Amino acid sequence: MAERTEGVVLVNTKPLSGYRVIELGQLLAGPFTGALLAYFGAEVIKVEPPGKGDPLRNWRVLKDGTSLWWRSLGRNKKCITINLKSERGRDLVGQLIDGADVLIENFRPGVMEGWNLGPERFRESNPGLIYTRISGYGQTGPYAHKPGFASVCEGISGFRYVNGVPGEAPVRPNLSIGDSIAGLHAAFGVLLSLLSRHSSGKGQIVDIALYEAMFNMLEGVIPEFDGAGIVREPSGTTVTGIVPTNIYRCADKKYVVIGGNGDSIFSRLMIAIGRPDMAQDPHFSDNAGRVQFEDEIDLALSTWCRGLESKEVLEILDASDVPSGPIYNAADMLGDPHFNARGLFEDVQVNGEPLKIPAMIPKLSETPGETAWAGPDIGSHNAEIFGKLFGLDEISQEALKNDGVI
Repeated sequence: MAERTEGVVLVNTKPLSGYRVIELGQLLAGPFTGALLAYFGAEVIKVEPPGKGDPLRNWRVLKDGTSLWWRSLGRNKKCITINLKSERGRDLVGQLIDGADVLIENFRPGVMEGWNLGPERFRESNPGLIYTRISGYGQTGPYAHKPGFASVCEGISGFRYVNGVPGEAPVRPNLSIGDSIAGLHAAFGVLLSLLSRHSSGKGQIVDIALYEAMFNMLEGVIPEFDGAGIVREPSGTTVTGIVPTNIYRCADKKYVVIGGNGDSIFSRLMIAIGRPDMAQDPHFSDNAGRVQFEDEIDLALSTWCRGLESKEVLEILDASDVPSGPIYNAADMLGDPHFNARGLFEDVQVNGEPLKIPAMIPKLSETPGETAWAGPDIGSHNAEIFGKLFGLDEISQEALKNDGVI
């Protein structure tokens, strides 16, 4: 959004500068959406319940009583406390939403309507509002009322079925990937709606379901079943129908990833590992042929990797222009020159001490995002927001605090 001063258009340094977002969601999907928008310049006002605030503040590794994860997910947000269980609190939130461009909420369907804060409440008072709703199963349909944690929604989406080792229990990635993918879709929906509003002048409802966000990642799973009756099964560390692409253990007990599934890449790979016979064998000349001999190809690669240190393996494959790489943990990433050259870590101050948090993407050449401050303490912006937007003085704010509203 551009600002005008005496006929001159001033382009803001962030693409979402000038937009106000109210974040009512807790834990992961809604707050990740808000973090993305805040990173690129939106004023994100996060509403939390008085007392403990967003439960994420107390999850996983704590330092000085607050989750380190929160310092990343709460970045650039203005945090206020309002008791949504009180009529006065809901009235204050309604006023906030009336002055906003975007609302993010991830309560179970019907909760906002029960508080008289559903979309209909703002249809006339704020017709341009982008009302963003994130839930497990969406706002409609027979499952809409169900609680939808990411773990459950990853299962019903079809994602968990293909993720694991054949014959064993499906594997969960050690991340809440369903929440993050839903948050990405929600941010995308917000941006599409803002673009649409430029021409129509009207807002709309963005309805994001966690299970649908993961369903959106399933590539050819549905057409393969409908068109050929094939159910894609879990395939361990490989990808069904693409050979070779796998992880291999090296002599130093470290793993490497090798992706040699392009026809010319496969030829270079086999020559690099000392198997020119396989490089020249017509049975392996295309992917369809290689799929028939997957075990033989994997045996050749695993045998070669076991005899070398991971660093040697990667140096040889790099020299042959074969896609390959290590399996990194957090320490590896922080020490890697490419990660650092690409600016993937940002330094923030928390209670006077430095902390590295991950940068957010995409990278924009002219209007990049940035972290202005780490996730703040509970109610850090009460005075600013209540004073500026509601015109409440310190005495009024203290009264609300005493009443349990803030």
